[in-house]
Amino acid sequence: MIRDLVIIKDGVPLLAKNLSNSQKGIFAKENDLIMLSGFFSALNSFSDQFEDLGSIKELKLSKNNLKLSFLNDRDVQNLVYLATFDGNNSVDVRRFLKSVSKSFVNRFGIDQIKKWAGRREMFETFEDIVDNFLEEDVDEGNETNVCNSAEQLLSSKNKIDENIPDYYNYVPRFKISTKINPEHYLTGESSCKVFKKIDGIKSIFQIADALNLQEERVYAICKNLIKFGFISLS
Repeated sequence: MIRDLVIIKDGVPLLAKNLSNSQKGIFAKENDLIMLSGFFSALNSFSDQFEDLGSIKELKLSKNNLKLSFLNDRDVQNLVYLATFDGNNSVDVRRFLKSVSKSFVNRFGIDQIKKWAGRREMFETFEDIVDNFLEEDVDEGNETNVCNSAEQLLSSKNKIDENIPDYYNYVPRFKISTKINPEHYLTGESSCKVFKKIDGIKSIFQIADALNLQEERVYAICKNLIKFGFISLS
């Protein structure tokens, strides 16, 4: 699993979040966070000076099972995204970092990030979005391993089940403008498809049927959209 996420600008941490509910991460102490952020930023910048070598994308620590993955932002110079993860990780770390970088720049803007004056509190609201990235990536990974049964492939006209959960009939409705681009906030392809199907009329069951998705999957995506403040269910 991914243990930590750190976003570093010019060797200084903009945001540091422990994702494993553990106080024993390598960035748990503030002094260690600042020192290690400077070190990893310098190491990453050093490798960029040698075009033949390329940039550092991943490191492994020798005394434990942790690995570190790096991603340089294309739009903001010296902005680095760093994730620590262990060998049992079920999430695509590179994809996770790319999703984080895209959403981070879209949310705060290139100019604001470049002019950052050292106050990390301004980026704290991004932590909830990071949690949703992890949930969606895990769901997407699990979805590829699930085989649809013959019953799930039946059309809504032929599907009869007296014991279906109540939430099948919930109708998602937008609380915000529908003009936003869901790809700026959502990482999974299924999540974006569900977002675009929401019209305030179709129920979870109808959306799932239209997209050939499991109702439980659509419901989980809707719960994430509720966390973002995008929709409500009725």
